Amino acid sequence: MSQSTGVRVVQGVLIFGNVIIMLSGIALTAECIFHVSDQHNLWPFLAATDNSDIFAAAWIGLFVGFCLFLLSIVGIFGIMKSAKKVILTYLILMLIVYIFEVASCITAATQRDFFVPNFFLKQMLQTYSMANPLTQAEIRNTVGLTNAWNRLMPDNNCCGVNGPQDWIQFNSEFRSRRSDSAFPWPRQCCTTNQFGQMLSVTGCKLGVPGYVYEQGCFDFIAGPMDRHAWGVAWFGFAILCWTFFVLAGTMYYYAILDN
Repeated sequence: MSQSTGVRVVQGVLIFGNVIIMLSGIALTAECIFHVSDQHNLWPFLAATDNSDIFAAAWIGLFVGFCLFLLSIVGIFGIMKSAKKVILTYLILMLIVYIFEVASCITAATQRDFFVPNFFLKQMLQTYSMANPLTQAEIRNTVGLTNAWNRLMPDNNCCGVNGPQDWIQFNSEFRSRRSDSAFPWPRQCCTTNQFGQMLSVTGCKLGVPGYVYEQGCFDFIAGPMDRHAWGVAWFGFAILCWTFFVLAGTMYYYAILDN
């Protein structure tokens, strides 16, 4: 096939498109590494409900980002050398990776719908400070979730999912083992001074404003999760849109190449 100006233009456009895919793959990998590293220590909140698909979507995205980086190099080489076998291999592998990224985007986008207050409230009431977990999974979830709540509430000056009233309005494992004269909510809901000491034990027990955190923790749980899900889903979708046109152009280029 003669190297006409038109063909060279197609080659240039496809090489540029693959460079963008390469850079996007690096960015997607970095984003997913940040997500799966769980900087906000939110894994126990999802593990306790057996609904951690958002992390699965991030792991898929990490795999896809790395594959896009490698395959874009293969594509650039095949286009520059006009090697049909290399280009065909590139197209087949890219289509497989494309399907994986579609799955990652759909999983991340749909998981955002689960991040509602009742989703976290139910597992908090049932699992926080559970007295007699029966299985290894329950023990692991109870310890992980209890520690996560004990860290989250004082760190963010919040209590419960919607507020301290969660511990009073609903039955819970925590209240079932405590008398009404004891703390109606975990001690981590009590306001403290700079030394970590409660300002007033009695005031916290009675729920006096200023001595117990009145804000719920929902925004501090769902906010980071929602941002991660949005990033994995919509950045992945943007990569899919760009890759679709690059693959279409590559198929055209493959079709006009001489054997």
